Amino acid sequence: MTTTRPATTESSTTESSTTESSTTGGTLDRSDPEGAIAAAAARCSNWGRWGDDDVYGTLNLIDDAKRAQAARLIRRGASFSLSLQFDMDGPQKGWRRRTNPVHTMLDTGTDAEAGIQGFPHGLGGADDVIAMPLQCSTQWDGLGHIFDHGRAWNGRRAGAVVTSLGDQVTGIETVADRIVGRGVLLDVGRVCGEAGELPDGFAITVDHLAATIEHHGLTGRVGTGDIVVVRTGQLQRARRDGWNDYAGGAAPGLSFTTADWLHDTDIAAIATDTWGFEVRPNEFDDAFQPLHQVAIPNMGLFLGEMWDLDALAADCADDAVYEFFLSAAPLPVTGAVGAPVNPIAVK
Repeated sequence: MTTTRPATTESSTTESSTTESSTTGGTLDRSDPEGAIAAAAARCSNWGRWGDDDVYGTLNLIDDAKRAQAARLIRRGASFSLSLQFDMDGPQKGWRRRTNPVHTMLDTGTDAEAGIQGFPHGLGGADDVIAMPLQCSTQWDGLGHIFDHGRAWNGRRAGAVVTSLGDQVTGIETVADRIVGRGVLLDVGRVCGEAGELPDGFAITVDHLAATIEHHGLTGRVGTGDIVVVRTGQLQRARRDGWNDYAGGAAPGLSFTTADWLHDTDIAAIATDTWGFEVRPNEFDDAFQPLHQVAIPNMGLFLGEMWDLDALAADCADDAVYEFFLSAAPLPVTGAVGAPVNPIAVK
């Protein structure tokens, strides 16, 4: 993966040293990521909001009443898996030792036919194993995934949270039963792009989100406890043209200037159809995933990546209904800082 910045395409970023911010009405200084991150972290911090011992972050915003309300959104019973396939044909290219899943059979039908499995009375069976990085395909970033100057979510020392034994405090298993509620699709690719796609390097600003919300008839209806899924169309392009640099290369994504919107709306979680959630290249001259640095350790916001939103988006475009019941429980791997998920949207 490279963090160098190529020439921008049809994007809201510019080649100048400052970029207009639709969040604050001011400018984003491309040369000062440290200052911008520190300022956004201070404005958007949720440290202590749910107590000093909190391990759930923004998922505190989904309560039983929210889940019950979300269940009432089911009208037709149509369901959509929002997960990519977990196989060797995935997008990973080895960056930071991330590889595609390796699936190996331990017992097969061939073994059963040969009678070599050792079971009595003609019984046969198949069994298998998979080896993979936990963030190689559709997944959630947990609260132990990103740190800010050595601090984890809620101000804890990073070293006191994640050790060689894993995340001892905010492991992904702590939220295995919490990511269920009202899902909202924001199909920015269809509303602001061409042929349903945003170009790589396109920075999605608050203005783009607002335009999409208005187009979908959701004005005033995206907020507390919602699980927002943002479609850029990059996955659609990857299906057509091949994976190329989907895992780690240039991509459309959330602008750094959306940090305040993410905080102020009180959404519980947000996911995209891209590898890195935020726009790549990042909007600073020398930075790596600065919005992650604000959102995860400071806001306590759960981020989902590489979600397959195309079939759901097509259905939403057909019936003009962009809200649904969403169950997106991560695989509860003890101590993991991220985990695979097969999100299911039901309309």
